[in-house]
Formats: sequence, C-alpha cells, structure tokens
Amino acid sequence: MSRRSGILEFAVLGLLRESPMHGYELRKRLNTSLGVFRAFSYGTLYPCLKTLVANGWLIEEPGSTPEEALAAPLTGRRAKIVYRLTAEGKEHFEQLLSQTGPDAYEDETFAARFAFFGQTSRDVRMRVLEGRRSRLEERLEKMSASLARTRERLDDYTLELQRHGMESVEREVRWLNELIESERAGRDLKGPASGEPASRDTTSGASGVLPRPGDDPRPDAPDDTAT
Repeated sequence: MSRRSGILEFAVLGLLRESPMHGYELRKRLNTSLGVFRAFSYGTLYPCLKTLVANGWLIEEPGSTPEEALAAPLTGRRAKIVYRLTAEGKEHFEQLLSQTGPDAYEDETFAARFAFFGQTSRDVRMRVLEGRRSRLEERLEKMSASLARTRERLDDYTLELQRHGMESVEREVRWLNELIESERAGRDLKGPASGEPASRDTTSGASGVLPRPGDDPRPDAPDDTAT
C-alpha cells in the first residue's frame, strides 16, 4: 500500500467514526475539511472504500433514508450506498491513532493525523507534535546550510524563494511550539480549561480545515460543489 493510500484509508475511517456517510458526502468532507485531499477524485475514493469493505472495516447499506430506498426502483436510479464503520473498523482506526512512528511526522501524514487530534489521546498528540517539530528543525538546518553554500551563485529571485521556504518552515515550528506548550499545560484547543483563555482554534476533530505545511493555520478552503 502506498503512503497516500494509507493516509486516505485513515481519513475515511476517521470521518466514518463520526457518522455513516455516502460517497459524495465523504468526498466533500475530505475536500473541504482535510485540505491534503483537495485534489483527489471519486476514482481514488471508491477503490479505497471497496478495500475497507473487503477488510471488514466498513459495511455498505443501501439508501440513507427509507424514502430514498423505496424511490430508487421507481426512478430507475440506484439507491445511494451508505458506508458505516464496523466494530473491527473502529478498533483498527484506534490502533492507527495510537501510532507515533516517523511516518506520522511527514507532511501529508501529519496533516491527516492532526485533523483527528480531537479523537487522539494527549500523550500520543505530544509525541506526534514533538516528532513533527524535530523533523522540521532538521529540515531548517539543511535548508540553512544549503543556502549558505549556494548564496553567491543564486540570482535574487531564487534567493528570495529559498528564504520564503525557510520562513514557512520557521512559521510552522513556532505554531508547533504553541501547540506543544498548550498540551503540556493541559489546555484543550476546543475551549478554555480551568479558567485559561481558549487557545487558537485550528481544528476540532475533523471538522476544521487543516493547513498545509507552511500555511497559516486558518480555515479558508472553499466549499466543494462538484458532483
């Protein structure tokens, strides 16, 4: 399984843990709530769903309402298939949530993991955040060393582009520092705890738009009206 396929399966399981959905609803949530999936298509989603069903982690149910199921034969259209998480699927998702290995620190994997931090235990959140920060600090070191070696050979625009890249990584490191400080203080991003002021709300479970690495963590994704 490719890393991107694994991330998609993780995200689908996480969204269906909240509530059953049909394919269009899932695609819309993946596009608008999890920015890392903005470019994917139904052609990517449905093979993933079939795999999850075959593994016993999802079940398919016809029609989201009894009325839809009854109307489908009359209109000649197939009833919408609703996907529901099984007990085995929930257990598998919880196992995935508990993983804190190096893959959790990569750009796309971290984005998907962070979107479900509301369902993740505090100790796991801390390990993932600290691992991500360490990964970015290593990246900054390499970028700085590379810039020092090549500065004299670069034109002004290429040099500015490299500086912009470094500033983006530095901004994410500062954001991670704030999150780690909040976690250590026992504060929750969903709201104030014990009289503390609320932290900046970057996500709430999977309902907030997650920033791509280097972006300011602000929800700005447009609504997806594709069919």
